[in-house]
Amino acid sequence: MKYKELQDKSIHDLYGALETMKRELFNLRLLRGTGQSEAMGSPMKFRRLRRDIARVQTKISELRLKKESN
Repeated sequence: MKYKELQDKSIHDLYGALETMKRELFNLRLLRGTGQSEAMGSPMKFRRLRRDIARVQTKISELRLKKESN
C-alpha cells in the first residue's frame, strides 16, 4: 500500500484497515509459531505488513493533528 492511496480515505476507513492488517499480522505470527509452511517462506510479507501498519498510523496521526488545529 502506498501512502498516496491513503490520502482519500476517511479516518474510519483507516481504523478499519488498521484493524484488518493487525489481525493479519497476528495470524501470520501464529502460523509461523506453529511451523506451517505458508508463513515460513514469507519474511517479506511480515515486513510489508508492518510498514503498511506504520503508514496507516502515520496518516491517522496526521488527520488527528489537522482536526485539532482547526
